[in-house]
Amino acid sequence: MIGHIPKREVPIAGWAGVPATAAIPWHIWCYVAAVASAAIGVTWDISWHMTIGRDTFWTPPHMFIYLCGVLGGGASAYLILIGGAGATVRMWGFHGPLGAFLAAWGAVAMLSSAPYDDWWHNAYGLDTKILSPPHMVLALGLLSIRFGALLLTLAGMNRASGELKRKLTRVFLFLGTMVLGITVGTFQELTLRNYMHSARFYLILALAAPVVLVAVREASRHQWGATICAGIMFCFQLSLLWILPLFSAEPKLGPVYQQVAHFIPQPFPLLIVAGAVALDLLRSRFQPRRPWIYAAAAGPVFLVVFLAVQWPFADFLMSPASRNWVFGAHYNAYFIPPSHDLIRNAFSAVETSSAQFWSRMAMALLGAVVSARLGLAWGRWMSRIRR
Repeated sequence: MIGHIPKREVPIAGWAGVPATAAIPWHIWCYVAAVASAAIGVTWDISWHMTIGRDTFWTPPHMFIYLCGVLGGGASAYLILIGGAGATVRMWGFHGPLGAFLAAWGAVAMLSSAPYDDWWHNAYGLDTKILSPPHMVLALGLLSIRFGALLLTLAGMNRASGELKRKLTRVFLFLGTMVLGITVGTFQELTLRNYMHSARFYLILALAAPVVLVAVREASRHQWGATICAGIMFCFQLSLLWILPLFSAEPKLGPVYQQVAHFIPQPFPLLIVAGAVALDLLRSRFQPRRPWIYAAAAGPVFLVVFLAVQWPFADFLMSPASRNWVFGAHYNAYFIPPSHDLIRNAFSAVETSSAQFWSRMAMALLGAVVSARLGLAWGRWMSRIRR
């Protein structure tokens, strides 16, 4: 049975009577450590698959990933079982904050996906795809922990003032980055450089990115909220692009089409930060009293700016000048055959005609408007969370 505790409001656990100069509660840092561990683990795990193959379940990246479930689940259990005095939701006889229940569900989903993933590989063999059923269960768990952490942080941020509010706003922007990362990263296989001249590529980004960027900017009330969010993601991905190849590794599974002697990182980050800057500049000059009018401006602004920088940059990524440690266009997974467009440095023909290309571009424009509108509604809802 799920229901709200009746009668009087109660402050969320950990925030009652907290002075403006207080430190951030330990459970918030626990959630931050959890999502950071998962972000490192997922990126490292994808690199492991591209470099070595899935040789065993007990790899270091997997341990980083599932540490997220342990930390997030532990903090949630504390808030539900011990922190009941600040409860806002009743579920199956337990009282606790909504964010804690959401993160607890995510931890269960994550840890349940581990044996499911192991069984999947034993039953169906190795996969080279991100979007497999056990991976989707894992992704839902990761996203749930991120949302739970966001809710708990927002409850304190929206009630706080002074230095504590500024600290919690920084935590919120970091957690927003993690939501943006998993939202965009889920479609990584469709956003590789050989697809960057397709309308489908821009349709995916128009749907996935503005909703998070606009929501983070609106909820944080930070002048550069979207830019900071996209910038953190860009720097995180760029650092791993430069760090992972420093470590030696080689394939343990076949067939091996590409010679590999070190970890293969994920591609150079998408230039989403350019669209984020445009959104922040627009929001600072535009008071969205009429949400759809604001969305009608924000969506196209993001899409046009992102397209203007990503399209020519895709040409650069296909050129010999990008095949170095800075841009990493020469890193290819061992299982990619020589005939693949990535190896030939050629753009894939995703759309079969110009009519299909432009119709998808029109869908991307409309999708960006809807995404921005949903982000505005989501951000305003988050800005009202107090418990």
